Amino acid sequence: MVRLLVLATFVVILNETLMINAIPRLMESLHVTEQAAQWVSTAFMLTMAAVIPVTGWFLQRVTTRQGYTIAMGVFLAGTALSAVAPTFSVLLAGRIIQAAGTAVMMPLLMTTLMTVVPEQDRGKVMGNVTLAISVAPALGPAISGLILQLGSWRLLFVAVIPIAGAVTYFGLRQLDNIGEPQVSTLDWASAAMATLGFGGLVYGLSLFGEGESNLGPSIGIVIAGAATIASFVLRQLKLQRTGAPLMDLRTLTHRTFALSLALMCVAFLAMMGSMILLPLYLQNLRGLTPLQTGLLLMPGGLAMGLLGPTVGRLYDRLGSRPLILPGSIGIVLSLAGFTQVSMSMPYWQVLALHALLMVSLAATFTLIFTLGMGALPPNMYPHGSSILGTLQQVAAAVGTALVVTVMSARSSSLVAEGAAASAAQLSGMKLAFVVATVLAVVTIVVAAMLPSKTNASGEVMAH
Repeated sequence: MVRLLVLATFVVILNETLMINAIPRLMESLHVTEQAAQWVSTAFMLTMAAVIPVTGWFLQRVTTRQGYTIAMGVFLAGTALSAVAPTFSVLLAGRIIQAAGTAVMMPLLMTTLMTVVPEQDRGKVMGNVTLAISVAPALGPAISGLILQLGSWRLLFVAVIPIAGAVTYFGLRQLDNIGEPQVSTLDWASAAMATLGFGGLVYGLSLFGEGESNLGPSIGIVIAGAATIASFVLRQLKLQRTGAPLMDLRTLTHRTFALSLALMCVAFLAMMGSMILLPLYLQNLRGLTPLQTGLLLMPGGLAMGLLGPTVGRLYDRLGSRPLILPGSIGIVLSLAGFTQVSMSMPYWQVLALHALLMVSLAATFTLIFTLGMGALPPNMYPHGSSILGTLQQVAAAVGTALVVTVMSARSSSLVAEGAAASAAQLSGMKLAFVVATVLAVVTIVVAAMLPSKTNASGEVMAH
């Protein structure tokens, strides 16, 4: 059952980054600008950020089978609509529907897994979850590069439909209901605040990379989004005293969960930043095709996936300490290596640094998901997984906005001083990697503060 849920989550999350390579094709086929075409990825991320906060409440209301049917049904409907989209606006609507289904799938997987898997096996199983949650976005560009060689961008959706359909069918044959649904009312004001706050924050951050003309509006939207999130937090604290909050922030009083969340955000930020910068470097400056770029970055993504379950098994035996610190140090070393990119850096070096980054992230993600969720009492699993999922989307948006803004600002100022465009862009990339490296140092500090294990009641066990 867990395998089927992991497979379903892998299929739906893969779509988050599947369209990155298709942007030139979309511009040509649907006659849109590059800024507009970027929205096929931005809208997906935005919808995830807006919908995931509501999933904690939703998953408590429905049975496991109902949640699974709705999530996969909505995802399939969005995929089919995207495949036949006659115009760009219909494609965008399809992507938003796809993302709404995806947003339910990840917390459903986490909650089910924490409920059915015995504590001593959680690391091993969570290793498979890492495969779905982190490897899927890492492999998205490589898989889309291969499919785009065969024909139209529509194939990206056509190829997904039979796989998602089969996963839905077999999933419903195997899936049992876990726990009893709890009837609770939805606080609509909280839902609206979460949607506008997290959605606004991700949207404002996504505007940062679109040039200086958007700087004023994007800062305004980010501030408004942050202010709405602050109001949302205050409302949840009030609702915790009187009734059922939409997102139970008492999860954050569990120190291990809060630390795991901080580590996950910084690590995900570093991963998304490098996922944006490396294809730009390899395609714009080194002249590789999308397929060649995908193939060069694929070994790292595959290594990450294959190592996830092994890391999980080691965690079950050894605890987190012998794994999470080396993982954090590996992230910093690989990003520090990328600060040395040049027009002549050997491709094997790019491959090796990328593989080191992905393997280090695999070690880190597997452990923080297991440790963090394991620190919570069972009634808080839906809330914990929805907080985890929401902040993952926000971290991805922050990472993307940060590296693009740093790179653009640096290269624009160098071009104004008379530097060549390619040299200016390379210098901008180096600076963006420096910023990512400095941020990644935080992961080492947080990793050192984490306990080695948590037990079933959520209490910390020191090694």
